[in-house]
Amino acid sequence: MRWLVALLLLLTLSAPALAVRPDEILADPVLESRARDISGGLRCLVCQNQSIDDSEADLARDLRVIVRERLVAGDSDDQVRAFLVARYGEYVLLNPVLAPHTLLLWIAGPVVLLGGVAVVFLAARRKRRVVTGVSELTAEETEALRELEGK
Repeated sequence: MRWLVALLLLLTLSAPALAVRPDEILADPVLESRARDISGGLRCLVCQNQSIDDSEADLARDLRVIVRERLVAGDSDDQVRAFLVARYGEYVLLNPVLAPHTLLLWIAGPVVLLGGVAVVFLAARRKRRVVTGVSELTAEETEALRELEGK
């Protein structure tokens, strides 16, 4: 029985800790679910690589409250995101949008990866040529070498 209690305690402690405070949670479970979905994709502007759901920062709390207020006011999920982007810029989104001005963000990673693979491939190919490039001397080359050694 003790091992079961210890296991449950361990599982409880290893679960991701959400920073959402009880006073922020909406009474309507549908709206709360929508709020969690939205805030899971919003960046804490203080912590930078955490969602506002995972951050304890005051600004993250303010953003969570704004999300819930907008949902209660009747905004759609896209309207809530658009409101926050208009207010804080696209940086508030954890995943950048695919648009002409963010195209470099989307293609830079694959281009650098392909460039690295090409460099490794060419270096391996060049090394292979050096190792396997040793060949026997022709009869003329052997005769010329003997003449040089004899002098």
